[in-house]
Amino acid sequence: MLTLALIGLIGGLVTGISPCILPVLPVLFFSSVDKGQTRSRPFLVIAGLVVSFTLVTLFGSLLLSVLGLPQDVLRWAGLVVLALIGVGLIVPRFEHLLEKPFTWIPQRRPDAAKSGFPLGLALGAVYVPCAGPILAAITVAGSTGQVGVDTVVLTVTFAFGAAVPLLVFALAGRGVAQRVRSFRKRQRGVRVTAGVVMLALAVGLVFDLPQLLQRTVPDYTAGLQERINGNEQVRQALNLGGLVNEQNKDLDRCSASATTLERCGTAPDIRGVRQWLNGAPVDLKSLRGKVVLLDFWAYSCINCQRSLPHVTAWDAAYRDAGLQVIGIHAPEYAFEKDPGNVADAIGRFGIRYPVALDNSLATWTNYRNRYWPAHYLIDATGTVRHIRFGEGDYGTTEKLMRELLRAANPSAALPPPTDTADDTPDTAAITRETYLGTTKKVNFAGGEKYRTGTFRFPARQPGDSFALDGDWTLATQNVTPSGRSARIRLSYRAKEARMVLSGTGTVTVGDTVIEVSGTPRSYRLLSTGDVRAGTLVATVSGGVRAYSFTFG
Repeated sequence: MLTLALIGLIGGLVTGISPCILPVLPVLFFSSVDKGQTRSRPFLVIAGLVVSFTLVTLFGSLLLSVLGLPQDVLRWAGLVVLALIGVGLIVPRFEHLLEKPFTWIPQRRPDAAKSGFPLGLALGAVYVPCAGPILAAITVAGSTGQVGVDTVVLTVTFAFGAAVPLLVFALAGRGVAQRVRSFRKRQRGVRVTAGVVMLALAVGLVFDLPQLLQRTVPDYTAGLQERINGNEQVRQALNLGGLVNEQNKDLDRCSASATTLERCGTAPDIRGVRQWLNGAPVDLKSLRGKVVLLDFWAYSCINCQRSLPHVTAWDAAYRDAGLQVIGIHAPEYAFEKDPGNVADAIGRFGIRYPVALDNSLATWTNYRNRYWPAHYLIDATGTVRHIRFGEGDYGTTEKLMRELLRAANPSAALPPPTDTADDTPDTAAITRETYLGTTKKVNFAGGEKYRTGTFRFPARQPGDSFALDGDWTLATQNVTPSGRSARIRLSYRAKEARMVLSGTGTVTVGDTVIEVSGTPRSYRLLSTGDVRAGTLVATVSGGVRAYSFTFG
């Protein structure tokens, strides 16, 4: 427990001095420069932030799921409160009404207008620290409802650690108010400025401007974060927010993508699967004596699609030698939960081995997996011997697979190694996967708010981005033209660009007309001999739903 507390505290401190906190610094500074505020106001602001961030991170996702509400409700509520407080600073009578419910907070001279606790609550709901293993552990535990004492300790200490640098900045604002004469003389102007800054932050958060700032400013804490996140003791202590159990606790003994066989404990069960395709349900315990390859995948994932030719080739080559391949289909999109869609994909990709539909991500969670694709090699005794996250290094995986097959049956005649070309791209050299739905959209370069309406291409569009033109209907996971057609302009770096589409209609890129029909799947837009930068305009007809761009 003490180790977790130290990890949370140190991780929070590093986060608190990272570029992630830059957008909230002006608000914290100006919230404390009013001479009329109580001396405790900076502490109340930070206390509200810690309480709100802790509760939202741990229980927000689970609560909203139970109530059937969108996952961004709490964020929008925080933005509204932040904007109201900004208006309150500009209009004092409004501030008094806004903070009146919080007069129960002990103060030297109780005054609702001087309490910073509501501001802290609002900031905690919209504050988004840099992602990393610590935050991932907290988030996964919260979203799955597996919150224990260790998760609460980790969350509170992380929030406290991140809050310490913020408190220092808030206290600096108070110090300025006390020492600089111009601030003391112009208190009304200072309050109005603080209100304008809070309104600006609220508007900026609506349009994701802080993310642009964070991408622009180099992460000067990257080295520190890598040392913390890469520490073996840290990884073991985090245990992904309490998701470690007796079955999967030894998986940490495997180093991802090792070049030699390791021993990582007995393979966790395949659990929570209500339907299997390509065969009857499979129990790992019944496969003792065989070498097993578990392949975690999702059918619209381009990385999985590039790895599948290797997996199907291994199945064909080594099945008679004692290899059992099992696909664990873990959906990324809602449409990937449809058994018919998965069955269609299995046929297209030529998959002959059994596939478990892990729609509840129960097996995914039991393996503490975080990647599409992911491969787990299990020997004839049921022990996990190798883990590979992501694409590539297929030669190593096959080499270790052959070693396990020989150990299981020394007399087995193994065929020559498969000769499937490795098309794994350098991910740093290509555009990242670009989602189009409102809940996951990234790289949008348009000037409009990202919601159903009319769009226009911007005069200038940065690289690795997309923009819309025409009338579009935007849903949580896809976009579709509202009329007969509309356009998407994509700026990319890749040798292959694809689009996940469904419905009925066409997508036209230059002189190429792509016929779209049926369930969601990946369609190729262009393919070149090497990675290059370019721009394409896709005209999408009405009736076609577009989910994402993927690149190779």
